[in-house]
Amino acid sequence: MEEFWQVVEKARESAADPSDAEDVAERTLALLTALPAEKVALLAQPLWDLRARSYRWSLWHAAYLINGGCSDDGFEYFRGWLLTQGRAVFERAVADPDTLADLPAVRRVAAGDEADLECESMYGVVWDAYEVVTGGQEPPAVTGRYPQLGPGWDFEDADEDRRRLPKLAALFDG
Repeated sequence: MEEFWQVVEKARESAADPSDAEDVAERTLALLTALPAEKVALLAQPLWDLRARSYRWSLWHAAYLINGGCSDDGFEYFRGWLLTQGRAVFERAVADPDTLADLPAVRRVAAGDEADLECESMYGVVWDAYEVVTGGQEPPAVTGRYPQLGPGWDFEDADEDRRRLPKLAALFDG
């Protein structure tokens, strides 16, 4: 997992604006495609594990508030965006999605100055890089499944939003 985050951090460092998810994803892909296929293949499982770790009801609800709705695919793309924000932001958001309210990009969305926070291309960047490096070979297989989401709460319940995600609810209330 450490190697995956090192590549993401390097991509963020080289981006003119590290909050630009698409630029970070493109730079991550470029860095990955410069690696040998075997090294790229070794990063497939860590990326999958991060995707599975972030598959949480509370984070999905945060994405719903931030993006004004969030389908299954939208949640995947939101988590792709979250990966582009780096390890520290990712870890904080998985532990406590309400910390996303502190991010400038989230505040820009709340102010109507930015579109939805999504990055589909980052979500599968390792598999895309593997296909490029190998000339189209089947990407490496990973093991594991998404965990059960468990009980959640009604996405339209503003009182519950304020209780569970108070900072985000305050930003996106109304």
